[in-house]
Amino acid sequence: MADTATTAPENPGDDATRRDFLLYGTIAVGAAGTAAALWPFVDFMNPSADVLALASIEVDISGIEEGMSVTVQWRGKSTFIRHRTAEEIEKAVADDGADLRDPQTDAERVQKPEWLILVGICTHLGCIPQGQKPGEPRGEFGGWFCPCHGSHYDTSGRIRKGPAPLNLVVPPYEFVSDDIIKIG
Repeated sequence: MADTATTAPENPGDDATRRDFLLYGTIAVGAAGTAAALWPFVDFMNPSADVLALASIEVDISGIEEGMSVTVQWRGKSTFIRHRTAEEIEKAVADDGADLRDPQTDAERVQKPEWLILVGICTHLGCIPQGQKPGEPRGEFGGWFCPCHGSHYDTSGRIRKGPAPLNLVVPPYEFVSDDIIKIG
């Protein structure tokens, strides 16, 4: 009689198939376990609810009269909202053909000509330009003036003179209604 423990299996492919199944099953379970273990660490890197709340703000502009400017905080940055006069709009449109360091037309920078929304940070070294409050210098072009290094911006927030390389940034915004702007 032959020893049954040393006999070869009837179908040699059965062991290979069984071995492959166990190998792939082990890999799949290991991958799922690794993903489940890592998920809390990946989820931890998502922004918290308070940070997401600051990602956008709504501003009521109904109280801003023509010619007035207000400063709001958006993402920790001073953001300028100016209700431009017809004269300021005319001047900005007339300067579209000027020799601009960072060429943009006024129409590319505003959604409604009477409302100009800008991040109020000089693009040279991050100073806050003057020109928001009555009596502050607005520079040679009637917009904003950064006294730190002498950058002059026009009534559309475009750099016209000084060391700043770029125009004041226009943040993403939309008009939720005639009186509400959502920034961000």
